[in-house]
Amino acid sequence: MNHPHKIALGLSGGVDSAVSAKLLLEAGYEVTAVFMECWREPGCRAEVDHQDALKVALALNLPFQVLDFRTAYQDKVMSYFLAEYQAGRTPNPDVACNREIKFGLFYDWAIGHGFDAIATGHYAQILPLTAPDSAVVGLFTAKDAHKDQTYFLHQLQANQLGQILFPIGHLTKTEVRAAATNWNLSVATKPDSVGICFVGEIDLKKFLTEKLGTNPGPILDLTGQIIGQHAGLWFHTVGQRHGFKIDSKKFLASHAAQLIDQNALPPLYVISKNTQANSLVVDLKVEQSQTSFSVSQLIWLQKPKKTDQLLVRIRHTGELVPCQLEVAESTAKITLDRPLEGISAGQFGVFYKASPETQAQQPHQCLGGGVIEV
Repeated sequence: MNHPHKIALGLSGGVDSAVSAKLLLEAGYEVTAVFMECWREPGCRAEVDHQDALKVALALNLPFQVLDFRTAYQDKVMSYFLAEYQAGRTPNPDVACNREIKFGLFYDWAIGHGFDAIATGHYAQILPLTAPDSAVVGLFTAKDAHKDQTYFLHQLQANQLGQILFPIGHLTKTEVRAAATNWNLSVATKPDSVGICFVGEIDLKKFLTEKLGTNPGPILDLTGQIIGQHAGLWFHTVGQRHGFKIDSKKFLASHAAQLIDQNALPPLYVISKNTQANSLVVDLKVEQSQTSFSVSQLIWLQKPKKTDQLLVRIRHTGELVPCQLEVAESTAKITLDRPLEGISAGQFGVFYKASPETQAQQPHQCLGGGVIEV
């Protein structure tokens, strides 16, 4: 396996990429820190992250460069994010961001500027598939199962893996924090970033109102009775308990036989969305588990063999459930060994090759995934 020397590191301003930088230096790599600017609107964290990344780079004596990807992020990530919500689906912008920005534009920039590889602070591992020094590698889950980010990385290209490094994939978050403290890194206690990649935590309803406006329509119960009005389907996801107002008297009157307390409105949940009728269906929580679903736009890092025991994950850090796969070109039908709730159209079904039972603590190989259709 070829060992790269000159590395472009995506330095985000957080503890994970900072520790990645130090680990690369300790291993003898020549490291250039690159801060990617993708979003700059009131309330976003870009300026603070930029300053924190520069502080780390100066402390470690790293060359520091800023790449402006704001236009591309708007065109390739945010437009997808909003279009999916507008279509009544639930998008995952972090998958798009990794594909288009970090392992798209940034990767292409780095290789085009003479770097041997890029590195990021993701919790994932790239490991040999055969002999320890084999050039054939795969994407594997991180040591820290609670932080594993392979779900977001499943759309990497197989031919990229030999030029990507994940320096902290073999560590837990606790170990990363301890290392940052031991090395006196300025971001050692900085809270983890949350929310949308490069955007941060936002008031989603306010954000969608600003970007998409409102589109009022009826709220129905399972009998088809109109019991209220919603402001727009994109403000709601299947399984959601809050965020809508209904005529409680109407609901209580029509469901009296089902209720223990006929004067108290029980918790109601979004059951489904009808984009053609612009209607939202809410009702008492019903069993919504499924034993099968389909995916489209299937992308493989490595195609599974018939003998592989497959696992599927339907959300980031969701449980890995054994499954069977029927593949037809870029689509597949998935049959689960046990039912799952919350399978949402627009999210991703990501597939893994299970480690042998005799190696229960070994990482699972991420094989690829597709867009969930339900």
